Amino acid sequence: MITLDTHVILWDALQPEMLSDKARGAIKEANQTDGLFFCSISLWEIAMLIRKKRIEVSVPYIEFVDLLFSSNKYVFQEITPEIAYLSTTLPDTINSDPADRIICTSSLVTKTPLVTADENLRQSDIVQTIW
Repeated sequence: MITLDTHVILWDALQPEMLSDKARGAIKEANQTDGLFFCSISLWEIAMLIRKKRIEVSVPYIEFVDLLFSSNKYVFQEITPEIAYLSTTLPDTINSDPADRIICTSSLVTKTPLVTADENLRQSDIVQTIW
């Protein structure tokens, strides 16, 4: 099991060439075993990216999300009270973006590596990352 950062979910779906070889391999392996955590905050991030036209998809948002969920062995990870609280205790060096903090904390709580290209997260010694 691994946790995916939002940009990794999107790159896997729309621009797989943006993924590193290690990220592609981890996604493939997780799809063949116990699956990939898809954090609920990623739904909001994707909706905002579409609304702001930072990504363009040819189908409505809900249909796009349905396609995402059918493309991989995703396991939905809700924001639990523990995740919400712990995300506020991370050091400022992690990232100030609340969504990144929640995804990072989700990875910590589920004890799964985080697949991310985010340099702040990758350089942190708090969370195990794959890139």
